[in-house]
Amino acid sequence: MPRTLVTGIAATTVATVLLTGSGAVSATATATAPREPHATDVHRVRIQDDFDSLGPEVRGMKLDSGRTAHYIDEGPRDGKPVLYLGGTGTSARVAHMTDFLRSTRESLGLRLISVERNGFGDTEFDKSLGKADFAKDALQVLDRIGVRKASVVAISGGGPYAAELASLAPDRVQSLHLAAALPPYGAKRPYCSMSDEELGKSLEKQIADPRVWWAFPDDSPTKRIPGFADTAFEDGARTYNQRGQKSDPAPQVHEQKLYCQRPGPDLSKLTAPVTIYSGKKDTTVPPSTIDTWKEHLPGDPAVRSYADSGHDVQYRHWDQILVDLAGHTDRTVICYRGHSSMPPARVADPLVEKGRATLGSCAWQKSDGDGPVD
Repeated sequence: MPRTLVTGIAATTVATVLLTGSGAVSATATATAPREPHATDVHRVRIQDDFDSLGPEVRGMKLDSGRTAHYIDEGPRDGKPVLYLGGTGTSARVAHMTDFLRSTRESLGLRLISVERNGFGDTEFDKSLGKADFAKDALQVLDRIGVRKASVVAISGGGPYAAELASLAPDRVQSLHLAAALPPYGAKRPYCSMSDEELGKSLEKQIADPRVWWAFPDDSPTKRIPGFADTAFEDGARTYNQRGQKSDPAPQVHEQKLYCQRPGPDLSKLTAPVTIYSGKKDTTVPPSTIDTWKEHLPGDPAVRSYADSGHDVQYRHWDQILVDLAGHTDRTVICYRGHSSMPPARVADPLVEKGRATLGSCAWQKSDGDGPVD
């Protein structure tokens, strides 16, 4: 019942009593008095035996090179390994930004691993290192934690690193998932012609204020996720200040200049299945990059293109990405009759086309917990 209607009924009830002196009120004007604030009855309280998670724990590992890799490893040890490559300007803990669907991830039995890149978060900056060095470090981390093959998901600026890893060790990739992922092929970005000093100057404000770096448009579906923006801001602060680097732009400049390198890595030996996810409203990694990826990927990668997304498709459709990572690429996540499910695509797709179901979890059809979005 809408809150304004409840308030109106309550006001009518009070007015009737005051004007007539009677407590007798018609059924249409009856409202249940609000309950007084109270704690749960003592006999119904359960004191937990284990701590609740505050998010992934960042761990350090000394590598053969002498460098220290910082990484997270979340999920069951016998779960299906997923190597998460976050966008540019993110820490190892950025995967925490996907915990709004943590229950789904756990239900699918996925083990989420993320390795931090050069100069971000806890990781010391070394300007001599490139994308191949990161790929080798990530593979060594996987070796040390007992992971031979992993599904790889790359978000935005994680794309060039995913390509590097897939080229270096194609036999280690179970499947490759490119979500709004920047390709290391095709035309270079305009900033590539800038000097390091010029690029650093242009990035100063964004790096100093994570609210600027992580600013999504007002109509972004991420606005529906409780605490998403604050989690993003926290990762931005961690990325650029964790070691006391005080928003030094050097690591960010270095990474963005690595994106300018051409030609990109050779992916001809990759045999793992590939899925590309793109938002039709994306102006950062536009839909045209789908063809750029396809020109350099062997075989015929699957493409999931969404009209409801921009450069936030990796979050809006993270539920589908999780299902795909688990190996269920023949299924589509939908909300049907108020319940979320993942039926075969042959069943789900017609329901969506006819407007009887919507893509993704039913959580996306709610706004601020108040019910369906108009």
